[in-house]
Parts: sequence; C-alpha cells; structure tokens
Amino acid sequence: MPSASQSLQIASFVRGVPDFPKPGILFRDITPLLANAEAFGAAIEQLAALLVPHQADGLVAIESRGFIFGAALAQRLRLPLLLVRKPGKLPRRTESVAYQLEYGSDCVEMHADDVVGGARYAVIDDVIATGGTAAASAELIEKQGGVVACCAFLIELDFLGGRRKLAGRAVESVLHY
Repeated sequence: MPSASQSLQIASFVRGVPDFPKPGILFRDITPLLANAEAFGAAIEQLAALLVPHQADGLVAIESRGFIFGAALAQRLRLPLLLVRKPGKLPRRTESVAYQLEYGSDCVEMHADDVVGGARYAVIDDVIATGGTAAASAELIEKQGGVVACCAFLIELDFLGGRRKLAGRAVESVLHY
C-alpha cells in the first residue's frame, strides 16, 4: 500500500481545473501526471502494489483513460488485458450491460469470448466518480462467468459515493478527493 507521502507526491501532478466541463465542477486533470514519466511510473507502481494481494488472473480496463493505466499495469504485472468500450467500438461479437446515469442511461461492451469462466479480473480505470461505469464493467465480467477480484482506480472522488455501486466487491484507490 502506498505511503501517505508517496500519494501526496502523485497528487501534486493531478491538477484541479475549476468549472470544467461546466460551472461548479472541479475537474481532476491527470495529463500533468501522464506527461511526467517518473510520476506516471510511481502511479503505476502504487496501483500495482494495491492489485497484487487480490491475485487477479487478468485486467479489464475501461475506455478510455482506463486503457492508459490498464496497459501499463498489464505489462508491469504480466497479465492479460481485456477492454470495456462504448457500443459499436469492438469488431467481434460482444456482451453488453446498460446502466443508469443521473439523467438517462449508457451502455458498455466487451468481446463475448474474452472472459475465462472462473478467472479473476481486476477492473481498472483512472477515476471512480458515481461508480456506474465501473459497476457495469464488473457486471460484464460476472455475466460471462468471471470473478471480480477488485476494482482499482488512480483517483476516487469520495464525495460522489461511487464505491456504494460496487458493494460486495473490493475497491482500491491511490488518491482520494
């Protein structure tokens, strides 16, 4: 588990952008972290340390920024990487899960033949906010006979309560806001 000082160092590379994408929102911009190889490497090491105890057999990264962290973690941990995407982006037969947003709904998909029944997968994304996309991604794994080992994020926006949508599943986050 990362120490408080390590997390603070990583946090210094996450920029708060007020009023984006609309007034009243404080957007957590990870692009300065990605632009600094040392900081990005430290973030991957911290996420990897959180993942190891969960003994995942593979990683499932959520479009699109989750792909950045998922690919680096898959390489670091020597695990296969599966992708969760928006509808219509994957070339083979897919499984999908629809989920509710505050105003409307959305859907995520993954290839129907990617998940190995009984295998353990860690869901990876950059941020957990309300938890809808992560919960739908976990449901996709379970719908295909896989087991959710944990859900891991660089950033957790605690005040939005996204962790509640992942009840019964392990949740790991490096930074909390």
